[in-house]
Amino acid sequence: MDPLILIAIYIFIWWTSLFAVLPFGVRTQHEEGSVVPGTPESAPAKPPRVLRIVAINTVVATVIFAIVFAVIKLRLITADTFPFP
Repeated sequence: MDPLILIAIYIFIWWTSLFAVLPFGVRTQHEEGSVVPGTPESAPAKPPRVLRIVAINTVVATVIFAIVFAVIKLRLITADTFPFP
């Protein structure tokens, strides 16, 4: 398989999984019990740790990519798997 396609698949998986990883460890002002006037209760109480989120996301995306790569390489799912009318 072409390395550029693999890189594109990895970036797509990384970017998509980022939205699942973003809320990890974030506590809202409502949960902390100290709402700053003029902000919604759902606002984060503390700024997120970006490097921690990026590291967790990279691990998650790498695991997902390894599974996708194995499925593609071992041909576990092919076009013949799905019945087309």
